[in-house]
Amino acid sequence: MKYDKLIRDLIPARMDSKGVKYKLHAATDSEYLVKLREKLQEEVAEYLKDLNTEELADIMEVVRALGQAHGTSPEELEAIRQRKSKERGTFAKRLILEESED
Repeated sequence: MKYDKLIRDLIPARMDSKGVKYKLHAATDSEYLVKLREKLQEEVAEYLKDLNTEELADIMEVVRALGQAHGTSPEELEAIRQRKSKERGTFAKRLILEESED
């Protein structure tokens, strides 16, 4: 079966332990960014289908990897999230904008 998708680092060892034959390569920098974006779309689609926290955790892992690929640490991402939370708020009040005069 053909995949051409980004996998987690420990997947080859799991496949080895099951005797599964496979072919893989390490992504170039540009390929890695493309595959991370594809993986994010995949994980979001899985979450929207299944609505479970396992998929949310997978999304977080991809977001962390994307941040690192862009030179941003998880701590820096969290600081940005906190700054935006202070500036714009969170979603705690569950507000739905129905209309606006632009």
